[in-house]
Amino acid sequence: MIEADLARGAAQKRRPAEDDPGFGIYVHWPFCLSKCPYCDFNSHVRGAPIDEARYLAAFRTEIAHRAGLAPGRAVRSIFFGGGTPSLMRPETVGGVLDAIAARWAIEPDAEITLEANPTSVEAGRFRGYRAAGVNRLSIGVQALVEADLKALGRRHSVDEALAAVRLAASLFPRYTFDHIYGRPGQSEAAWRGELARALDIAGDHISLYQLTNEPDTTFERLRDAGRLDLPDEDLSLAFFRATHELTEARGLPAYEVSNHARPGGESRHNLVYWRYGEYAGIGPGAHGRLVTPRGRLAQACERHPEMWLTRVEAEGHGLIEDAPLTPEEQGDEFLLMGLRLAEGVDPGRYQALSGRELDPEKLRMLVEGGFLERDASGRVRVTAIGAPLLDTVVADVAA
Repeated sequence: MIEADLARGAAQKRRPAEDDPGFGIYVHWPFCLSKCPYCDFNSHVRGAPIDEARYLAAFRTEIAHRAGLAPGRAVRSIFFGGGTPSLMRPETVGGVLDAIAARWAIEPDAEITLEANPTSVEAGRFRGYRAAGVNRLSIGVQALVEADLKALGRRHSVDEALAAVRLAASLFPRYTFDHIYGRPGQSEAAWRGELARALDIAGDHISLYQLTNEPDTTFERLRDAGRLDLPDEDLSLAFFRATHELTEARGLPAYEVSNHARPGGESRHNLVYWRYGEYAGIGPGAHGRLVTPRGRLAQACERHPEMWLTRVEAEGHGLIEDAPLTPEEQGDEFLLMGLRLAEGVDPGRYQALSGRELDPEKLRMLVEGGFLERDASGRVRVTAIGAPLLDTVVADVAA
């Protein structure tokens, strides 16, 4: 099993994050019991049972394909996302992990995360996931108010969420959970009280997302029909500031715009993305970035689960996009990801990727405006003033 294979990477010494952002693997399980009204992820509801053996075989095929493109890597993180990965049998998760371990070395402290819903049925599988090799659970709590859970389309209760968090804390070395704020009708005072309660049960990490209206979702249609009232700009900013104030006070400062952790508790998998490392995307709709003799490849898989399955079985992979990125595109992606982090970005790495320097005049204007700052080593990062305006700041830097 995967635990025995962790030792294969024991002799490999990790370099500093700036030199080696790491290599991760994302595995997408696209199925859900129902579609949440705010969700724009690649998730699908099926009435019939899923043929997990067939999907596992396809995952193995895709893993072999990506290992052929990116051989010799040491895996720093594996992340099962969705959809709802906690609908998978633990044996399926174990089969995927064994397939990964058969193709790549796995770092001794590799982070292996699985997203889970906190319904009592799914929580019943937690022990099986731990036995399969998962060492970090990410739970979709989303709210600690019964009426809001229903409005968000969640199928669990507050009591089930709390029980699932307690169970995860007893079984896994690390756990985290997601929470959504800025919900319809929510006040800043109500959010402060709810967040304090959430922080009481948090481990070394918590993800806190402000609700946004994404395209082609039920919430977008409700908003357009005048039936959904979300916070205005001033209240949204108050929510954001309250979130950062309370998490900082509890020792879980923001290391990324929506993610908070105690020192050392950061999500290693997401840091691979944000530090612009390499990652293989496996499964319907999964994206990847691999460095090959052809250059840094932007990869994307077929989104529709059954079409992806057919394509993998016929062609040996599910990719529908597999193209080298230009230096300019790499530079833009590096800024878009890296400026989300509290640690910021190294302008030297931007120049190495893009072939050009950051525009000194634009930097000067953004620094003087209080949106960016430079530390003693020259790293560039977004300030507390710039963080709520991150997309605009990144666009200004990259333009």
